[in-house]
Amino acid sequence: MTDHSSLIPEYRTELEVVRRFTRLSRLNFSVDAEFYPLGSCTMKYNPKVCDAAVSLAGLRDLHPSELDGSSPQAECLRRILSELNAYLSLLCGMEAFALSPAAGAHGEFAGCLIIRKYHLDNKQTDRTEMLIPDSAHGTNPASAKGSGFEVVTVRTGPDGCVDLDDLRSKAGSRTAGMMMTNPNTLGLFERRVEDVTSIVHAAGGLMYYDGANLNAIVGLASPGSMGFDVCHVNLHKTFAVPHGGGGPGAGPVGVTKKLAEYLPAPVYSRGKNTTPSKSIGRMMAFGGNIGALVRAHTYIVAMGLAGLRRAAKDAVISANYIRCALKDLYPSPYSEMPCAHECLLSASKLKAERGITANLVAKGLIERGIHPPTVYFPLLVPEALLIEPTETESLETLDEFIRAMREIAALDGERLSLLPTNSPIRKPDEAAAARNPVLKA
Repeated sequence: MTDHSSLIPEYRTELEVVRRFTRLSRLNFSVDAEFYPLGSCTMKYNPKVCDAAVSLAGLRDLHPSELDGSSPQAECLRRILSELNAYLSLLCGMEAFALSPAAGAHGEFAGCLIIRKYHLDNKQTDRTEMLIPDSAHGTNPASAKGSGFEVVTVRTGPDGCVDLDDLRSKAGSRTAGMMMTNPNTLGLFERRVEDVTSIVHAAGGLMYYDGANLNAIVGLASPGSMGFDVCHVNLHKTFAVPHGGGGPGAGPVGVTKKLAEYLPAPVYSRGKNTTPSKSIGRMMAFGGNIGALVRAHTYIVAMGLAGLRRAAKDAVISANYIRCALKDLYPSPYSEMPCAHECLLSASKLKAERGITANLVAKGLIERGIHPPTVYFPLLVPEALLIEPTETESLETLDEFIRAMREIAALDGERLSLLPTNSPIRKPDEAAAARNPVLKA
């Protein structure tokens, strides 16, 4: 018989139990403890006031089936959701938002279904193609394909933006729409975005805004003003909802006036729940992941428009500070261009000179207690290092990261290959882990 006494608190002192679970908590890297510059995924600090708001008993204890009831708690929550709809609509230049999609990719899927149903209702059954830049997030082609579209890839030009000539050659009578991120996944603002939207609209297609990088422009520019018809918002990237760990997310989807009747149900407005007349249906039970939505509402109210604008500007300044400080050692094809909220660097020069790859840079950062940036993505840039410092990090933290990157560049590949030595998992056999994974403790 197995002796479980060592795991049962009754058999241990309080100090032993506290130390055990404190040690366990440190095995998981956290943005609350260390710098987490993960490009594209935006692991940003989550203000604790948002956790406090969602933990209020009246909201926490409300059963999902009571959301449309007459209790004061239900009325309060419906007002919060209605206000969030209004805030997102204002910031994104949309007519209305449905809040229920459970993640960014879920919002993409909803948006693609809206585009599909719109064309079918207008008897445009031959519009079966979705244009997607080759720099896009991988969820874009997956969402389009899952919605029944054929994916047509649009090339990126030498300046890191959409190649307009290639777009013109591919936009036509079969075009249902185009999915686009701005700033794009190379960390660059698409300066010719209005030309892009004009080309697609002239072909009879709709424009979809992937809101993954909205945090670079929130309060300063809006997808609607750029000509987008549909957009989703990753609340964890722009509005400080926790990200990662398998927890509940939120990817509200918004549309312009001509598409408002296609939104998924429910749509909360003026404290009421409505189902649009041509709705694509429900994307999720009840009102969505309420905890994520309340956190985002709290963040927006606490920040105000001026605060949101300041956050966007600070994110851009931080990324450009790192870009300029490291471009001599980690240049990329776009290192001379101002970036948005994230900077794309490359270890190609170091690989040629010292055998230092992006993977080895990541190992060196782990050794120094810093989470690595995103490596080998986007695929357009060899040995890519996609760095996103976010708006919340201090100048001292950014300087510490820059020093670490420069120290790593002075080492050699063989030494870096032995790292990390101080992490819970030190030097895994990556090939064996892929071929023979251990899927249980």
